[in-house]
Amino acid sequence: MPEPPVASDPALFKFSLGCDLKHVRQAAQAVHRFLSGHGCDEETMMACDLALVEGCNNAIKYAPETARAQPVLLEAACDPVRIELRITDHTAGFDWPARVELPDPESESGRGLYLMQSLMDYVQYQRGRGENILVMRKNRPAFTGPGAAAGGSEVEFLRHRVSDQERVINGMLDELSSCYESLSAIFRYGAQQGKIGDLKEFALYLLTDLVHIVGADWFVFRVAREDGKLVVLAASEPALEAEPLDLSGQSADSLEIEAALSRRAVWFDEHRPLKLADPLQVKLTSRGLVRPVFVGENFVGTLAVGRKAGTGGGRKNLAFDAGQENVVATFAHFLAIQVLNSQFHEEQVRNQIIAREVEIAGSIQQSLLLKKLPELPGLELAAHCRSANQVGGDFYDVLKTGEQGALLVIADVMGKGVLAAMFAAILRTVLRAAPELTRQPSALLTRVNELMYEELSGVDMFITAQLVYVDAQARRLVVGSAGHCPLLLAGEDGEVKSVSPEGMPLGILPDTVFVDAMVELPKRCRVLLYTDGLIEALNARGERFGQDRLINWLGRGPRSQTAGGLKQELAETLGEFQTKTALNDDQTFLIMTG
Repeated sequence: MPEPPVASDPALFKFSLGCDLKHVRQAAQAVHRFLSGHGCDEETMMACDLALVEGCNNAIKYAPETARAQPVLLEAACDPVRIELRITDHTAGFDWPARVELPDPESESGRGLYLMQSLMDYVQYQRGRGENILVMRKNRPAFTGPGAAAGGSEVEFLRHRVSDQERVINGMLDELSSCYESLSAIFRYGAQQGKIGDLKEFALYLLTDLVHIVGADWFVFRVAREDGKLVVLAASEPALEAEPLDLSGQSADSLEIEAALSRRAVWFDEHRPLKLADPLQVKLTSRGLVRPVFVGENFVGTLAVGRKAGTGGGRKNLAFDAGQENVVATFAHFLAIQVLNSQFHEEQVRNQIIAREVEIAGSIQQSLLLKKLPELPGLELAAHCRSANQVGGDFYDVLKTGEQGALLVIADVMGKGVLAAMFAAILRTVLRAAPELTRQPSALLTRVNELMYEELSGVDMFITAQLVYVDAQARRLVVGSAGHCPLLLAGEDGEVKSVSPEGMPLGILPDTVFVDAMVELPKRCRVLLYTDGLIEALNARGERFGQDRLINWLGRGPRSQTAGGLKQELAETLGEFQTKTALNDDQTFLIMTG
């Protein structure tokens, strides 16, 4: 095939693509934009597109593993007379046949060569050592025929060259105008970002300006939530405000999910129409793109922008040209920054509220604790309460009944924060409101459960509690329990007795039955009431302190025989066990000796 004449000063374009088929579309789009910018007609560009994709696919498909790290070099040259495409590959190469014919329908090869030969006016494959070059040339329509073969008249050549350059300059002016409008809008909204009150309203204003600048008809901006869903923040019309999409990939028909998971822009048009199950299908006859939006490595959401079919940029199957696509990307990134700023502000406010709640709960919890424990003849009391990072519902109390008696109370409200602390305060109030029942722990627990069941069950909470009436004169304990940890009692011989009367936690059932257990106090006794924060304490190896360690500590004869000394010793034992480990629950206990 004879070569067409060579025109001077062609426009040049180079593109290096990784040796991976997924990069071919991007390369073809880049060359298409280059040719479109130099006034090439659609039919010629379509032929170049198809031949280019076939050539790139072959260059990648037949590259050996040793050459996969080397990029495929793509070059394009364009002048008023012709277009030349060059693809440099690193395959073993082959000899281009002297005559290329359509292969047999059952043949698995040869169609690509026939396609390139049919689409282009000149094709040559140059084999070399280590690399090969595929050269393809296409005459531009204005220069086909005898006039083109002779080189054409100089006047006609110059006229077309001036026309081409006018198109390029006009395209540049359009892009500059678009950039100016974009920058103007960005600066205008940037000046307002400190005053943004409603993020959705801000997004609507910003994206309305965007569709005006790029000549689009509609938009949808979705943001990613922590639960893995994409939800609509702003849409140009109510019909586009669809239900959340699942980022797990279950929304397989959604281009927005495809763009998010692939981390690249996805185009749609009459050649790749929207699926009926796609939330964007209300714009079924549109063409446009869906762009994933990132700020650094943080995925923020997706922006879908479209316009009616039959309008758009220079490419037949794309709604926007390269400049408009850049404008869309700029607006999307700017809005994404505002979304992150808003989320950061909301998180700060939320943290401040939580910190205030913890402070309030801590104040409530501290107000429940006795500043000084009452005294009982022949007996000594000591108490300890250490809170975890978040305040819980642990508390203890001692209600004196005459000179010889007292009701010991220890309780743990399920949950943390203000609500748990408030229920602890209510429990303390209810217990103190029935002094006639202090000598009957089971009856008092029944009364408390009747009074608090409705409120506790209404918020799915419960309370474990242990009430112990101490008769110092008779040296006797009456123990009642609402699903709480067993009372531990040790005597002189070191034997530890576990006392755990039957009873469900408060708030579980409206008619729970509680029973009392009566225990005699031996001489030189040690009595321990505690919450589960002691036995569930974890060390650095993930081991629990456990009930057995607690029993062993109480029974082996602690160094001190005073309640205050034992309190200090047990607190130190727990602290040593939890060295380098954060407290995972409140630790509260009451110790009595005598």
